[in-house]
Amino acid sequence: MARKVAVVLFNLGGPDSPAAIKPFLLNLFRDPAILRVPFFVRPLLARVIARARVAPATGNYRLLGGKSPLLALTQDQASALEKALPDHEARCFIAMRYWHPFSLEAARAVKAWGPDEIVLLPLYPHYSSTTTGSSLIAWREAASRVGLMVRTTAICCYPTDPAYIRATAALVAAAYDKARTELDPGVPLRVLFSAHGLPEIIVRRGDPYQSQIELTVAAVLAAWGRSVDHAICYQSRATPQKWIEPSTEVEVERAAHDGTAVLVVPIAFVSEHSETLVELDVEYRDLARAKGVPGYFRVPTQNADPGFVAALAGLVAGALASGPGLCNATGKRLCAACFGDCPFAPADMRAS
Repeated sequence: MARKVAVVLFNLGGPDSPAAIKPFLLNLFRDPAILRVPFFVRPLLARVIARARVAPATGNYRLLGGKSPLLALTQDQASALEKALPDHEARCFIAMRYWHPFSLEAARAVKAWGPDEIVLLPLYPHYSSTTTGSSLIAWREAASRVGLMVRTTAICCYPTDPAYIRATAALVAAAYDKARTELDPGVPLRVLFSAHGLPEIIVRRGDPYQSQIELTVAAVLAAWGRSVDHAICYQSRATPQKWIEPSTEVEVERAAHDGTAVLVVPIAFVSEHSETLVELDVEYRDLARAKGVPGYFRVPTQNADPGFVAALAGLVAGALASGPGLCNATGKRLCAACFGDCPFAPADMRAS
């Protein structure tokens, strides 16, 4: 008989109504992996930051019909992934970090289904203590709370997985070719790989996220096989701290100064949501227009792209073959020893 495999998809989550925006933000900033301040300060500071961000977030979600599209798109990915795993009786469950369905809801549903094995699959290709790390902690707490005792394998990251890279490179290549057809031949085109940012202090303390973004960009360029003008930049600053640089805003302004059009690749995102549909498609497009950038284009995220779904299926198959515990797409530790927040690092070396 085919094994019953529960695949738990981790993602950020998003408000499903205007009323959910404030509690979503509170959940986000109450997470100790996000707001790294003393525990007795965090609740107050989270309220202050959330209160300041409610109005702009409400405006952004108004452009999206009053809610995030992330859950529906993740459900599409889940449905497609189930069909891509015909050798198993596979069912996908969604565990969002900051809004429904939370890990506890997913753990209860998994337990009710009664799988033989569980694979934890983050829809964050790049490991960070603020995303996958936080989601793994939430899952372990939820599984313990409901008494879910099943053989489990957690995939920590897949920044250089060949199938993921091929799928991403194909999207970039298609968008680049389309942009070139719409541009005057004399106008140069620069590719901006835009990733979600992180406070600089988190990276300095051993988080491997930025390093993994750089690995992905190098792999995508190699798979594409085309030498192009490009840069890596970071968006979505959310706290007053210094964040990793350069910012996407600065790179758009530099493109204006250089007289080059830009093709923005949301390299850290695999689903459309407010940071792509509003921040990239509205805010940075408006900035590019205001600064005189001669052309602004954007690569779509993977969503349920068949190549990406096939990559996820391959990751699940590899996880099942590796056995319970922690694994990644390479089968070994990917991060350099200096990254103490890598989940493969010895516990006494971890920075957080």
